[in-house]
Amino acid sequence: MSNPVSVLLCGIGGYGNFYVDALLRQDNIDAVQIKGVVDPNPQGCQRLTELEAREILIYSDLAEFYRHQQVDLAVLSSPVQLHAQQIQLSLQHGTSVLCEKPLCSTVEDGLEVIATRDRLGGFVSIGYQWSHSEAIQNLKGDIQAGVLGKPKRLKSMVLWPRDFAYYNRNSWAGKVADSEGLFILDSVAHNATAHYIHNMFYLLGSRQDRSAFPLWIEAETYRANAIETYDTIALRCLVEPDIEVLYYATHASANVVNPQFCFEFEDAVVEYAQDRGPKAAIVAKFANGKEKNYGDPFADDTRKLWHAVDAVRTGEPILCGPEAALAEVAVITAVHRANPQATSFPEELIRTRRDEQGQAVAVFVSDLGKVLEECYRTWRLPHEYGVSWAKVGERFTLKPLLPKNLITSDS
Repeated sequence: MSNPVSVLLCGIGGYGNFYVDALLRQDNIDAVQIKGVVDPNPQGCQRLTELEAREILIYSDLAEFYRHQQVDLAVLSSPVQLHAQQIQLSLQHGTSVLCEKPLCSTVEDGLEVIATRDRLGGFVSIGYQWSHSEAIQNLKGDIQAGVLGKPKRLKSMVLWPRDFAYYNRNSWAGKVADSEGLFILDSVAHNATAHYIHNMFYLLGSRQDRSAFPLWIEAETYRANAIETYDTIALRCLVEPDIEVLYYATHASANVVNPQFCFEFEDAVVEYAQDRGPKAAIVAKFANGKEKNYGDPFADDTRKLWHAVDAVRTGEPILCGPEAALAEVAVITAVHRANPQATSFPEELIRTRRDEQGQAVAVFVSDLGKVLEECYRTWRLPHEYGVSWAKVGERFTLKPLLPKNLITSDS
């Protein structure tokens, strides 16, 4: 076997536990060598004692690590406001990067990452697991080949209630910026459900490693929780030449709807709903009556990690780099600039959920789930549905945010 790929883990609590588990599995033990860990609070790692038993050094910050060691691959699971600077610092030390989603907080940060990589070399992969799945890669290939006909319109929806503990789990949840002024823009759309915005633009990209960028967005943003950003969004985008993209997500509904989508093409309709159970799969139904099953996009979510390891070894092309991931960041940046203040739901519609001891643990909005599900069904935004609390979102053009080569159809 070839020499193991040396790896740094930056952030081993929270989602970082996923990478720790994957790298410590016995069948992967010879493929990689964990050379170090960066985390100011490593106690959040569920397998910390195993890392310590392997005498893996733990550093408090990334710069300190690079003063002592070099590695082939940095795996970043840090807060989003640190992504851009940590990616660039790693590239400056000759280290390629697998960074958890999203790419970064703002378009400007993302463009700096791209420029740094182009100048210094190495690769940057963004950990959207669907983009690395066989299901999405095969679907994207068929879209590019015209198997489904031209895309007409796409929609996705996720209703994932979250409690107060979710927003209190760290110092940046639901914040626009941190105490040092670094943009975060943490929200339902730019964290837990960012995958499902990204996925639509990724599938529309003209190349395997690119996403399409919208010409403009119209967003309605709302909040029931006491946060700076928003816990609910309904979004319409237009992708060149005339493809409508709709997105609905909330953390403030009473009911749960796991990720689902419907993509209409000239010759087929492609649908997926995780709530269909263990056999849930992406299925295309063609106008001629035929069907094609692309499989489960959640299957083997470690592919993004091993793809990055293989890219270090063999130079295998990156499936989802910063150019592809930047579309989601561009949308989030546009949403914030078009709607710097989210609309608060009317107090009379906000309900409190309590635990067995009677303590308030969450809030939700009466009938919000029903409204968003009906909007999804009919391809409408809430203000078009006629609900009293809805507010029309201002249309925001993305062209001023992006270099021309990223928004033209041949990019």
